[in-house]
Amino acid sequence: LAENIYFEAGYEPFEGKVAVAQVTLNRAESGQFPSDICQVVYQKNVVYEKVLCQFSWYCDRESLTPVNKEKYQESYAVAKKVYLEGFRLDGLDEALYYHADYINPQWNKQQVAKIGHHVFYKDKGI
Repeated sequence: LAENIYFEAGYEPFEGKVAVAQVTLNRAESGQFPSDICQVVYQKNVVYEKVLCQFSWYCDRESLTPVNKEKYQESYAVAKKVYLEGFRLDGLDEALYYHADYINPQWNKQQVAKIGHHVFYKDKGI
């Protein structure tokens, strides 16, 4: 969880780090993704013979070792606060997806928040 926060939102504000952690935990609890946090973070899919990761850093990074120790410690502290203490941000209880604000994947999902440089979504209700 701390690695996912670091690589996805290490340079985001506190709320951005919490939001990434919350989405990760939401996925593990949703029944739509693996139920184990590590399996959620490291999940890969094959689409048209191309391997895609749920979190792009896992496929795209040459090194999986955090280089900024201070930012990693912040991410680790957020992981503990969210996972062990149950800290949550309002409005993200159903958020399962997010992307950087400089892209537009044109998802058919309901936007629930924009925090830092990420836009967060939940599945649309039926």
